[in-house]
Amino acid sequence: MTHRHFPLWRKRSRILVTCPKGIAPYLTSEIEALGFPVDYEREAAVVTGGTLEDSLRLNLHLRTGHRVLYLLAENEVNSPNDLYRWVSGISWETILHEDGYLCITSTVDHPSIKDTRFANQKCKDGIVDRLQRICGRRPDSGPERDRAVVHLFWKGSRAQLYLDTSGEPLSRRGYRKIPVKAPMQETLAAAIVIATGWNGKGPFVNPMCGSGTIAIEAALIALNRAPGLMRSNFGFRHIKGFPQPVWKELRRKAQEETVRRFPGEIIATDMDRRAIAAAEQNAVNAGVQNWIRYAVCDFTETDIPRQKGIIIMNPPYGERLGNQKKLERTYAAMGDFLKNSCSGYRGFIFTGNIELGKKVGLKTRRRLIFFNSEIECRLLEYELYEGTFKEHKTPPES
Repeated sequence: MTHRHFPLWRKRSRILVTCPKGIAPYLTSEIEALGFPVDYEREAAVVTGGTLEDSLRLNLHLRTGHRVLYLLAENEVNSPNDLYRWVSGISWETILHEDGYLCITSTVDHPSIKDTRFANQKCKDGIVDRLQRICGRRPDSGPERDRAVVHLFWKGSRAQLYLDTSGEPLSRRGYRKIPVKAPMQETLAAAIVIATGWNGKGPFVNPMCGSGTIAIEAALIALNRAPGLMRSNFGFRHIKGFPQPVWKELRRKAQEETVRRFPGEIIATDMDRRAIAAAEQNAVNAGVQNWIRYAVCDFTETDIPRQKGIIIMNPPYGERLGNQKKLERTYAAMGDFLKNSCSGYRGFIFTGNIELGKKVGLKTRRRLIFFNSEIECRLLEYELYEGTFKEHKTPPES
């Protein structure tokens, strides 16, 4: 019934999945693992292909993607009036609910457009005027992305219209109700965890955990839990003909694929009690509270199990000038801690301050580039050779 009346859901088209800069290779791996072809990578996106129905699976499973954009139409457009005529000629009555709500987003680079809001307005007018003419009603519109979202890409004479099937970005998993200062986006945290090679085996230790995003994403990865299971709302739900039975079956399969336990353990610490309280609540919201052991302590007092594992720290970057000297001592202390207390581990420091990273005083094995918003960051990896453990470490199991 659904596909007979709304064949758009079975129509193959280009699908553009956006992501933060530097993450595209990890997103490519995810998309290929789901069985989708990858046409090419951009700096902050991966281009694949499939049906509108396929976008449901991408939204459900992708950890490092931000938005899943389904190409609806493309055309040559040379003026705002051209844009309006083209948009109003599309059969929106078969795509959008005339009594619903619509948000227009855009990326525009054209000499006739000084303010992207003008392009958004012309695009929106073309859609709602068409619906008014055909259906006798027009949807409300505004900036909220919690229902139907149409994205306009217009550069030079080339214009494309996408259905934003995600709506709110996929980084908003829904578990982080209590963020602390400078929280890391979930998609970036997931990419960092993937880059460490964490697979749920052995210890995963996260001093300076803040609101716990890295530790929570590590738990979700180890449990093979689809991140979209935590969300109830996506943009595709507000497109006509939304195949509810297909979505229910995809969720059921994803729940079946979630494992109940993994052999490793996750330890997260922070000296800020408020940060740990927020991290604990966020873990409860994500349903992974039984898999993360939290403690309030300085990073040097973090409990390090004897088994070989992964340790990752996300220290402050030192945006305020007055903090620079203090942070130099902190970074040097992190190097001493990794060298003296974490032998046998693979150590990682994520920082947006390359000069401070040099104060760690250890030879890096890899330097991976990521972007935290517009800040160019490095994930620095250190191979920590076997040595002795301090007395505060976890005793061997009997």
